[in-house]
Amino acid sequence: MTDKTVLGEFEHHVLLAALRLGEEAYTSTILTELEVRTGREVSAAAVYIALRRLEKHRLVRSRMRRALEEGQRRERRYFTVTPPGVELARTARRRLEALWDGLDAVRVGG
Repeated sequence: MTDKTVLGEFEHHVLLAALRLGEEAYTSTILTELEVRTGREVSAAAVYIALRRLEKHRLVRSRMRRALEEGQRRERRYFTVTPPGVELARTARRRLEALWDGLDAVRVGG
């Protein structure tokens, strides 16, 4: 099991994007998912570094596989969120929900 008990914000985003993408989670699809969902520009290097850090802590695992698109010959590193990664994402969600509890009346952003 991992020794990591807290996710940084960007690691959390990367982990959730990988979960959402499932079998199609590799650096550039995760990057695109993050940009679309968060409305923020993200660098490929930042995604790569976060994925390596998550893998080091066994929250994701990677494997090389040939791209599924027609005519693709190059292999890509695909990422899968591990059970400890899913559990840490759930824990992070519970913590955020606990912090938001009772703040529904707060007008955020305006």
